[in-house]
Amino acid sequence: MAVKQLSVLLGNVPGTLARLTNILDKEDITAKALLAASAAENSTVRMVVNDPERAAAILASFGFNYEITPVLAAEVPLHPGGMNAILKPLAKAEVNIHYLYTTINRIGKETIVILGVDKIDSAREILRENWIHMIEDEIYSL
Repeated sequence: MAVKQLSVLLGNVPGTLARLTNILDKEDITAKALLAASAAENSTVRMVVNDPERAAAILASFGFNYEITPVLAAEVPLHPGGMNAILKPLAKAEVNIHYLYTTINRIGKETIVILGVDKIDSAREILRENWIHMIEDEIYSL
């Protein structure tokens, strides 16, 4: 099962990210992972939150431009080269990683990465075959 990510398009002006997080905070929606990247006129905020469907309804009510997309969440093995344990098998299988970011909290000692990939089902299977622990619904309660 894929994790649900919200991607929100914001104007690239001071305070828009704070406005977004303030609205969600007031509704008890907490970010589990967050990536903000800006371009000339707009910025895209990608986030995994504790309740993606409710967050989407709140964003819609405030007129935000957003979409929900499936992503993968995987624990990075806690050893030298741990990130390559994820990246190399995906590269070998020609799975393109569009973006990668980490969660704010962890389950154990391992870092959890959020992966936006072009072949989500293949990527999940490849990572499982390579002993990577995939995080699913438990991410919403970190």
